[in-house]
Amino acid sequence: MKIKDLRIRTIALCLIKNEKQIFVFEGYDSVKDETFYRPLGGGIEFGETAEEAAIREIQEEMGTEIEKVSYLTTFENIFICDGKPGHEIVLLMSASFKDKSYYIKDNIRCNENGVPFTSMWVSTQEFISGNKILYPEGLTKFLT
Repeated sequence: MKIKDLRIRTIALCLIKNEKQIFVFEGYDSVKDETFYRPLGGGIEFGETAEEAAIREIQEEMGTEIEKVSYLTTFENIFICDGKPGHEIVLLMSASFKDKSYYIKDNIRCNENGVPFTSMWVSTQEFISGNKILYPEGLTKFLT
């Protein structure tokens, strides 16, 4: 893979809060041997706003709807995951679940293109204290 073949990806992530917790998925980087967490969301398609992308991504991944979607901030995220370089422009959106039962659920099974993953509520203090890793970089500082 040549550097010129790599692309910057623009994504929308949803920061969904429940008191002092945020809704995230748990990921694992096998090269770093590291468990990490990240808000749900994904790529913004051509002609789609960040708000529309956030709504679509949650629908696709969880099969549920979000509301009160609004822009919070932007991060530039340059990283290595599973040994592969990545570069993202992250539009962080605030949102809430339409179905309020999601605020009392934990370990929710989700699906991304046929690949299952688990999402959950995690205390922001876990990230602030350094007990758990939150991506993209800068998001933990934003929470404080």
